[in-house]
Amino acid sequence: MNATIERPRRAAAKRSAGAPTQDSPCYGALDLGTNNCRLLIATPAGRSFRVVEAYSRIVRLGEGLSQTGRLSEQAMERALAALKVSAEKVRRRKVVRLKAIATQACRAAENGREFVARVASETGINLQIVTPREEAQLSVAGCLNLLDRSVDAALVVDVGGGSTELSWVDLNGEGLETELSKFTASQLPIRAWLSIPIGVVTLAERFPEGARATDGWYRAMVESVKDELAEFRHADPMRPIFDAGQAHMIGTSGAITSLAGMHLGLARYDRSQVDGIWMTRGECDDAARKLLALSPQERADQPCIGPDRADLVLAGAAILQAVQELWPCVRVRVADRGLREGILMSLMSGLGKRKRRRRRRGRGSRAVSAVNAAE
Repeated sequence: MNATIERPRRAAAKRSAGAPTQDSPCYGALDLGTNNCRLLIATPAGRSFRVVEAYSRIVRLGEGLSQTGRLSEQAMERALAALKVSAEKVRRRKVVRLKAIATQACRAAENGREFVARVASETGINLQIVTPREEAQLSVAGCLNLLDRSVDAALVVDVGGGSTELSWVDLNGEGLETELSKFTASQLPIRAWLSIPIGVVTLAERFPEGARATDGWYRAMVESVKDELAEFRHADPMRPIFDAGQAHMIGTSGAITSLAGMHLGLARYDRSQVDGIWMTRGECDDAARKLLALSPQERADQPCIGPDRADLVLAGAAILQAVQELWPCVRVRVADRGLREGILMSLMSGLGKRKRRRRRRGRGSRAVSAVNAAE
């Protein structure tokens, strides 16, 4: 953000509840996607971080984008409202470094950069429109702790609102060290990656559901995604690993976590029960079949779906199924994490080195600028 953020004073003045101490600065990661606006604020904690505050709101920034090529005024207003809430949380938590990214909707829209400038003017948040490559890297970084090192490879599938990123990760390679001081997202052992301009919003708009979902309609979505994926050949050298059953998949998206919640039969969504669970391919298919049997209203009434995702969750299931048919994996790990966690890992990397440099230079100013860091 552009405003200056004051460090907490050493004096015994009473701090507000939850405010960070001088020894535990807060870092912020904001992800403005095609469907969601998500903020995560955390403090470093050993090899990882401790979440101080999380915020998420469905804004559907990319609604109608596939038809018009532009972000609509209503969609921008919804996103701005969520970003203003996020900006206030960042100020209240005295975040010392913030990285705020925008993904496919702002990449694809004719007025995407114009909207980014408007966000900076109205909220103080400087959004960085990231490339698909960086988006894929950050998704893998955010899921590092879910990788099963007992096998040789993993396919990380990040299903967004406007795009889907796939990353083939070599689990025998170097670069999987999660210690913050050594972490670099760009050096992760990603052997191949692909971004396709299909996400749950764009796929649902391409295939309107009608009054009731049908097998034919769902199959058409699956085949459409497979057509986009099938021509990609750069990951072929890793196919023998998958054929030998020495690979697993990680699925990260709201649609996939909703599928997992249905599979578990949760009375209400509980991240602690969903994040990190394993599902077989058969269990994923069973959850999709259960969804197909429900009307749109019945899906909206499901506690792990709700009205905001009722028209999108089957599109997410179709994307996951398309990937599974082309790159079969017996095991799928569900991730309620991704870009924001990867951003935080990147922001906090090298903290030990920075602290030592600051001590050598002296204490310096009491105030620091909040940075939407590009590194």
